Amino acid sequence: MAKTIPNREAQREKRDWALESARWTQERHIEKGYRIKWGYVGIAYLVEFMVIGASLWGAWLFAGYYSDGDVRSFYFMLLAPLVYAAVELCRVPLGILARTQRSYFVRCLAIVGIVFAAGVTTKSVSQLGEMMFHPRLMDAAKAKTAMKDAQSDRASIDTRIAAADARVGQYTTELDQIEKRSAENASQLAGLPAQRCERISGTNSRGVKYSNLKCIADPRVATLSASVTKASADRAAVTKDLETARAARAQLDRGAADRKVADTEQTYRNAVNRSQLHSFTAMVYGVDPIDVTDAQVHAFLRIFVFVPALCAAFASTILALCAVSVRKTFMDEDDLGAAINQEATPYMLAPFAEGIVQEVNTALHKTVREAVASGAAIPLEQRRPATTGAVVPPVAANAGAGA
Repeated sequence: MAKTIPNREAQREKRDWALESARWTQERHIEKGYRIKWGYVGIAYLVEFMVIGASLWGAWLFAGYYSDGDVRSFYFMLLAPLVYAAVELCRVPLGILARTQRSYFVRCLAIVGIVFAAGVTTKSVSQLGEMMFHPRLMDAAKAKTAMKDAQSDRASIDTRIAAADARVGQYTTELDQIEKRSAENASQLAGLPAQRCERISGTNSRGVKYSNLKCIADPRVATLSASVTKASADRAAVTKDLETARAARAQLDRGAADRKVADTEQTYRNAVNRSQLHSFTAMVYGVDPIDVTDAQVHAFLRIFVFVPALCAAFASTILALCAVSVRKTFMDEDDLGAAINQEATPYMLAPFAEGIVQEVNTALHKTVREAVASGAAIPLEQRRPATTGAVVPPVAANAGAGA
């Protein structure tokens, strides 16, 4: 591929345009007194949208799970999360206002708004954190309840076995008594004489002759028959109760109770091992995960849920606060809006230059005077004395000069 000759003029104009844009941006920042790094602000807004999206999705799932199929309740439960999302969206602008506003009252209002919005975010994020741990905690709670029930059953197994044995013995005794009474009634009924039958003949009031067979039974037959019938009904009822009592007694097995306790303890241990919160709590308190109490779990749950929620609430706000660079401008020192003219700069700096030169000259003169006074230097304006042919020794000359 052939190389093209670069257009120097276009590149120079492009570079000049970039420099002019950067210069204009810099002057704009100096005029405003602050600079906003929009890349950091974009990241802060991205974090906000992620928090808002997760909160709304969690509220949607929460409403669908707890509304029990009622459409009106479902939408009622979504109204507050929508308002919370709107409040959470205000945190990043409030953070920027807290850095860019010159009024301290407005800054205080912005900080108060940040705290309120962070409280709403903490509530939403903490609810998401609790929903994250809720299924495992519920499984562990159900397994623990089943384990406690099994332990209670095993603790009361002796009492229930004794009560079941007593109940079976009672029904057995009652059944024996009923059998005995039924056998006596049956033997008495069998020992009664058969009924007597005789033919009766005569003439009725119309003069018609009749002849009928009349049987006379023993009056004790009816009583004994009723007793036998009642004994049969009592035997059926007692037999049914006895079978139920024996079935209940068969279920009361100490070995089965021990096995059930062992199974429920293993189920609870598996549920606890799957619960991340139980594992962290056991690690903090230095105990076995199955031995942690509900108070310890909920105490650690408060830390494990609310602390990350607070961090998530203030993270994007802190990023927005740090995205603003505040600088002092001329307007911070003079509120008249005056500007410095470059042509007046030498006149403003002249007094400072004169003062510096004067201080240097004073220090130099002082040094020269000290050197002359010590004899280390001879002034240039000092004249030699007139002589008549005699040469003055240097020592005498110096002595005369000193005199």
